[in-house]
Amino acid sequence: MRRWLDGLRGRVFPDHWSLLFGQIAFYSFVMVTISGLVLMVPYEPSLDPVVYDGPYAPLRGVTMSRALDSTLAISFEMRAGLLVRQVHHWASLLMVAAIMLHLLRLFFTGGFRRPRRTSWVVVFTLFLVMLGAALTGTSLPDDMLSGSSLAVIDGVVKSIPFIGAEISSLMFGGQFPGDVLALFYPLHAYVLPAVMVGLFIALAVLALKHRPAQFEGPGRTNDNIVGRPAVVAAVKGAGLFAFVAGVSLLMGATATINPIWMYGPADPADASAGIGPAWYLAFLDGALRLAPGWEVELWGRTLTLAILLPVALCTLFFIVLAAYPFIEDWILGDRKDQNLLERPRNNPTRTGIGVAGIVFYGVLWAAAAADTLAITFHWSFNTLIRLFQVLLIIGPPIALVITRRICIGLERADLDLAEHGVETGRVVRLPNGGYAEDHRTLTPYRRWALAGHTHAVPEPPTGFRISLVRRLRFRLATLFDAPSHPR
Repeated sequence: MRRWLDGLRGRVFPDHWSLLFGQIAFYSFVMVTISGLVLMVPYEPSLDPVVYDGPYAPLRGVTMSRALDSTLAISFEMRAGLLVRQVHHWASLLMVAAIMLHLLRLFFTGGFRRPRRTSWVVVFTLFLVMLGAALTGTSLPDDMLSGSSLAVIDGVVKSIPFIGAEISSLMFGGQFPGDVLALFYPLHAYVLPAVMVGLFIALAVLALKHRPAQFEGPGRTNDNIVGRPAVVAAVKGAGLFAFVAGVSLLMGATATINPIWMYGPADPADASAGIGPAWYLAFLDGALRLAPGWEVELWGRTLTLAILLPVALCTLFFIVLAAYPFIEDWILGDRKDQNLLERPRNNPTRTGIGVAGIVFYGVLWAAAAADTLAITFHWSFNTLIRLFQVLLIIGPPIALVITRRICIGLERADLDLAEHGVETGRVVRLPNGGYAEDHRTLTPYRRWALAGHTHAVPEPPTGFRISLVRRLRFRLATLFDAPSHPR
């Protein structure tokens, strides 16, 4: 243990603001865990009916489940109960947002390359588990908002061919609405948190096994690390945790979120107007809205493509995202460890692909609010849906092309700045009578940061017989690594 601690104490960790998103996600998880443990004691995961007789007058005499009654008691009768509930909710949103930003940072900087492909899969799995934990948690109060979300989930599950009805019956303990808390409460309170703890531990082990990645710079190579000692990194981590805790408490104390008393108890026959899914799940609702109402008959069963297609499309999107490091590795054929992160502009094709994915996700996310947009701006709902359908098809490829051209232009501008220096605005007269603008030479560090990145040009396949797969790999690798300017 002493040798291990000495080795850890002697480590150096890179210092860059973009590397903090993973820590913020973990510290938010700690806040969610602490507040969740407090809420577990008074909460009753039961759908047995009771008549509300608490301090909130508008709901007195209303029949509701024990789950909603106990949640209302936490909000209005437990000391600091509403603060704990809202801290729990806000911290979970911070956690999901931070892990999404962490994934984007890994993607655009190439932080998923060897030897960190496994870390990418672990982070992506952690993101999916967080979505599952957030989804199951929003259903626990058993208010009308969560009931409406469960109705949508039930419809999506039942659309699965041949086994959808059985899965729905298993999930809800019978016919909808059934007793969903019997499944969701153990998942939210025990199973998914334990999985997240295991994934965080796996990330920590992988981070200790492989040296931390760092951005390119003078003196930085794949074999060294330039940063701060472990003690300084630990102190900064403690300060960041205090900051995350303070922000969560401030938001919980000042910003109302999920006011279940305004929605009332869940009822399969009712739905609240103007409600929508949580922002991190809105892309699924948007996909359902954009899908055409197609149905087909196969083997005596009706397949609802209006639900199957959106679910299949979103599933394919996540599969491609999870497998992207392996796809890029196969295209480039690079078997070396890459411990230097890239500026997004220095890999135009990957950056374009990332922006295309963001546009795809963003269109689905915006489509979930099509009804609200139509009412707010007095637009036609059908026209908005048609517009989003068109953007979903043409938006990603246009974003890829434009982003790639912008990155190439930025690279060329960096090279020009590194070669000629910064314009000073001072014009001098030359001995031959001509005029030239004076340029200020950049520092070696700045010049290296602008023009030190090199592109690896792929070697063309050789031999008498070249398979189509090798030709495809070479063409794709050329798109990734072809230099955007002469060296």
